[in-house]
Amino acid sequence: MSSSSSYRLLVISTAVAPLGSGLGGGVELFVKNAVQSLQQRGHQVTVLAPAGSVLAVGDLIQLPGQWQPTAHTSERSSPIVMPEPSVLAAMMGYAREVQQKFDIILHFCYDWLPFYLTPFFQTPIAHYVSMGSLTDAMDTVISQVAQAHPGTVGVCTQVQAETLPAADRYRPIGSAVDLSLYDYCDRPGTHLAWMGRISPEKGLEDAIAAVAIAQVPLKILGKLENQDYWQHLQATYPDAPIEYLGFLDTAGLQAAIRSCRALLMTPKWVEAFGNVAIEALACGVPVIAYRRGGPTEIVRPGQTGWLVEPDSVEGLVDAIARIDQLDRQACRQQAVTEYSLEALAQRYEQWFHDILSPQP
Repeated sequence: MSSSSSYRLLVISTAVAPLGSGLGGGVELFVKNAVQSLQQRGHQVTVLAPAGSVLAVGDLIQLPGQWQPTAHTSERSSPIVMPEPSVLAAMMGYAREVQQKFDIILHFCYDWLPFYLTPFFQTPIAHYVSMGSLTDAMDTVISQVAQAHPGTVGVCTQVQAETLPAADRYRPIGSAVDLSLYDYCDRPGTHLAWMGRISPEKGLEDAIAAVAIAQVPLKILGKLENQDYWQHLQATYPDAPIEYLGFLDTAGLQAAIRSCRALLMTPKWVEAFGNVAIEALACGVPVIAYRRGGPTEIVRPGQTGWLVEPDSVEGLVDAIARIDQLDRQACRQQAVTEYSLEALAQRYEQWFHDILSPQP
């Protein structure tokens, strides 16, 4: 084993899509930032990911196979599904073959198989759970690993952990952004912004309804995941002042949002974290979010944003009217203090140290 000052890390990426495709949602940013932050701190990082992945940092190994179905489209009783040939099985098989070359395995798949296989590995696995409770099968296997291997299951936020069985077994790790890629803007224009997958659980209809009432233009950014849902929104709000900009890379995204007056977050489910919130803060853009899930641990009401009663369009409209009370410099400062890559890497390092050197 290497010394604690430099770990040899094997990262198992999401199996729902290639890195860089946008189809993996926020977990793609979790992976990228973890790899970049740890590599910058001198750790050796190898990443396993589906074929077609793009990652500018780390040693990338791409494996073939069919992607896993996305968990957020599941029902509580949905069975475990493994498409054949499975890229998830390929990644786990590869990891098992090479595990002795690494000090720790950091795993980002919100899937049953890696948790089930944990006791069959000799190298410790640190499981980063990127979503809250979605299915009974996942809840069961996550809590089993957390009990059998204490301290090895990490989460984004405590509010996410509270959706899972035995909430005190999970370690909040959070997320980060590469602050050098986000330019601060102290003089916003007239637009608001909304970012995320265009899918029903993200609640875009509430943001559109709010700007239709407030008559404030809205930039919409993100992967168009559900075409029927998007067409329904357009038909329902034909005169809403909205503009869809598509799925943009980091440079394009921050250029589009940094001049916005605020970011709207309207999730219908419990967001585990909310990467878009800290991306906005990094540009000095305040966040108006429902008081639900991860954003409740990010937004500082009255300073860097407003928290609104969940599912209240009227609350969104009222918060939009109060944007000018917020301090854009405070938004950027919060991102610098709490969500830098270095701060994230230090949390990971402490987690790995605690896993490899458990207290009696």
